[in-house]
Amino acid sequence: MKAVTESGGSIRIAVKKKRLWTTFKEQKALYAMSLPFIAVVFVFHYLPVWGWLMAFQNYKPGRGIFEQKWVGFDHFAALFTDEKFYLVLRNTFAMSIMGLIVGFTVPILFAVLLNELRGSAFKRTVQTISYLPHFVSWVVVAGIVTKMLSMDGGAVNQLLMFLGLIDGPIQFMAKGSWFWYIVTGSDLWKEMGWSAIIYLAAITGIDQEQFEAAKVDGASRLRQIWHITLPSIAPTIVILFIMSFGHLISIGFEKQFLLGNPMVIDHSEVLDLYALNYGLGMGRFSFGTAIGMFNSIVSIILLLVANGFFKKFMKQSIM
Repeated sequence: MKAVTESGGSIRIAVKKKRLWTTFKEQKALYAMSLPFIAVVFVFHYLPVWGWLMAFQNYKPGRGIFEQKWVGFDHFAALFTDEKFYLVLRNTFAMSIMGLIVGFTVPILFAVLLNELRGSAFKRTVQTISYLPHFVSWVVVAGIVTKMLSMDGGAVNQLLMFLGLIDGPIQFMAKGSWFWYIVTGSDLWKEMGWSAIIYLAAITGIDQEQFEAAKVDGASRLRQIWHITLPSIAPTIVILFIMSFGHLISIGFEKQFLLGNPMVIDHSEVLDLYALNYGLGMGRFSFGTAIGMFNSIVSIILLLVANGFFKKFMKQSIM
């Protein structure tokens, strides 16, 4: 009996190998086309991981990687005992969570509402205008936001004074408690239209017969959205949410660097900016590498947690 089982297992393995080889021969052109992209990912995403060794060394430029002095976890100990680290971690998570909530839900709502527009010309115009800010650099966006919120002729202050809501101009960019909201609002304006494109594409793929059947049954447009549109694009929403949650701590530093100033430094400095200032800026390359390594590990953990949660409760995952 055992021999028969082993023989059956060997046959199944042989059949699977034959199918794999047949598939490879049939799609060899597609595999060949993917090789350049695999090489790019390997060179720019996996090969640099070799540099993580610097986090366990007292790195000095000019020496080979194995000629450095090994210090173990000293840089991580310094990182976790630095009060500044927990301040920037607070700022990073605060702006990340705010950006995730607003920057994830609003594009879905915008895509659904845009899909409900009946005039095709007006719909295309609104969509084009909405995603144009995505192609504007953060340098330009920061300049626009700073000018809009300026005390000297800023449009926001002028509007508030015209409406009688304030007696004099407010120095928005000098209030640390408002900085998180300014960054979140600026990011939403810049990326909302672009983020909505993938949801519009998912909505376009919905079978239109479902809507026709719902109309026959007397369903209003709101009920069609709730019972057909949103459930149909739910897999897309879940996948994008998992990927966004994995990048919760990796929000970059461009927005904070360009919109921040010394008066709001306690609210504007994030983890990547902390690594830039206290790592590369001060020549502490190993310390900066330790910060980056912490950032990457936490991102991987968050990605796995989000993926495991949705895989268990919603049967949706990216791996």
